[in-house]
Amino acid sequence: MFLNSFLVVVTDLAAGLLGNALFRRHFHLLLSAMVVFGPLLNFWVSQYSVFAKRSHFLYRVFLRSGWGWTCVFVSSFTFLLTFSVRRSLPLTLRHLSRLAIAGVIWLSFRKILGLLENATGSCYELLSATSDLAAGQNGAGQPLLLLREGETKAACVGSGLLWRGYEVSEDVFLLCLCCLLLAEETAVFGPYLNLGGVSGAPLRILFLLCVLLLTLWLFLLFCLLAYFPQFPTQLLGGALGCLSWRATYQGWYHLGPRWYCPGRPGVGLLTT
Repeated sequence: MFLNSFLVVVTDLAAGLLGNALFRRHFHLLLSAMVVFGPLLNFWVSQYSVFAKRSHFLYRVFLRSGWGWTCVFVSSFTFLLTFSVRRSLPLTLRHLSRLAIAGVIWLSFRKILGLLENATGSCYELLSATSDLAAGQNGAGQPLLLLREGETKAACVGSGLLWRGYEVSEDVFLLCLCCLLLAEETAVFGPYLNLGGVSGAPLRILFLLCVLLLTLWLFLLFCLLAYFPQFPTQLLGGALGCLSWRATYQGWYHLGPRWYCPGRPGVGLLTT
C-alpha cells in the first residue's frame, strides 16, 4: 500500500513537470545552454573523479547503446499507453512510428558523419623515436607525424594511430536527440492523468523508468561536456540533435495525422 502510494505521488509530480507547458517550451534551451557552457566546467571539475575515465560503468553500459535503451523504454511506454486507451493497433503503430523515424535519423546521420570524417580526415603515425630531434628543430616540442594514406578512421584508431579531421560528436548528438524525444513522448502522461485516464502500476512504472532514463542522459551529457570538452565537435553534435527535434516534433508532426505523418504525441488519445 505504501509503495503504491509512493509510486502514485512520484509519477504525478514527474508527469506534472514534464507536462507543464513552460517546461516543454524551454527544455531545448536548457540543453542548448548545457552544450554551449558545459565545457567551461572543465576548469572546476576534478580530473581524478571516476567520471573522468571513459572506462566507467555508465559510459560502457549505457552510452554505447544509448539509442537501444531509449527505444526499449519509450516504445514500451507508448505502446502500453496508446493500446490501453484506444485498443487500436493502427493507432498504436502510428505513434510508435515516431521512434522508427528517430532511429532512421540517428542511423542516417551516423553514416553521413562517418563518411564526412573519412573524407576530410587523415591518419598519422607518431614517430616517437624522432620526437626529441623534432623538439630541438622546431623549438615547440612537437613530435613528427608520418602521414598514412588510404586509411579509414576506424582502421586508423584501431591500429593505435592518430586521426585528425573534421568531426562531430556522435555521443552529444545522440544524447540531445534522446533527451528531447523522451521529453516529448512522456509529456503526454500529465494531461492524460488530468483527464482522469486509467493508470495502473505497470504504466506508472514504465513512465518512471523513462523519467529516470531522461535524468541519466542529462547526467551523462553533463559528464561528457565537463570532463571531455571538445570544441566545436560537441557543439555541432548538440546542434544536429536540436535541429532534428525541431524538424520533426516542432515541424513535420504538426501537420497532423496523415499517411505520411504520424502526428504529435497524444493526438488520437487526448484529442480526436
